[in-house]
Amino acid sequence: MSDVKITISDHGPLIVNGEIELLDGEGKKIDTKQATYLCRCGLSTNKPFCTGAHKDKFESAVRA
Repeated sequence: MSDVKITISDHGPLIVNGEIELLDGEGKKIDTKQATYLCRCGLSTNKPFCTGAHKDKFESAVRA
């Protein structure tokens, strides 16, 4: 696998850049892209992916 970078976007999804293997709760592979946007708010209708449903409904600004 290549290098992977995960960015926590303010008030939005986790942005995963790079080649990843994403598995569901039963260990089945979920297709991903070079940039994968993962839902953090729980409002997406296409979990685990972000659909933008968080807009104006989710606040989180993570800082190191």
